[in-house]
Amino acid sequence: MLDPQLDAPARDALAQEARGQIEGSGSLKHENSWGLRKMAYEINRRTEADYRWMRFEAESELLYALDHNLKIADGVLRFRIFKVDPGAPVIVPPAATAAPGPRERSAQGAREDRGDSREDRGDSFGDSEE
Repeated sequence: MLDPQLDAPARDALAQEARGQIEGSGSLKHENSWGLRKMAYEINRRTEADYRWMRFEAESELLYALDHNLKIADGVLRFRIFKVDPGAPVIVPPAATAAPGPRERSAQGAREDRGDSREDRGDSFGDSEE
C-alpha cells in the first residue's frame, strides 16, 4: 500500500524497485495494480492508498531483503509478505466502491436508518394507561 500523496511516477518507481529485486533473485508470477482505494482505517493520517499486489517465487534471502527495504522506503504505508500454495488461484481485485463512512452520513439520515424517532419509542415511564 503506497502513499497516495506521492505523485504517480514516484509510486511506480517504488513498485519498479520491488519488481527489480524480485526478478533479480526470484521469479515474478503475477502483478496487479488495484489503484487508489479507501482503507478500512487511517494509517499515517491517510484514508486511502495505492494498492499494489505481486505474486512471486523466491528464496528466503529475498524475503528478508524485501522486508528490510520496504520497511525503510518512504512512501510505503503498509506491506505484507505471505507464503501461498503455488496452485492457489490469483486474487481478483475487489470492487472499488465503498460504503460511506460515519462522517459522510448526516445525523438525520443515521437516525432514520435506526428507526429512532419519537413516535416509535412507545410509552415512557408514568405515561402508561391502565
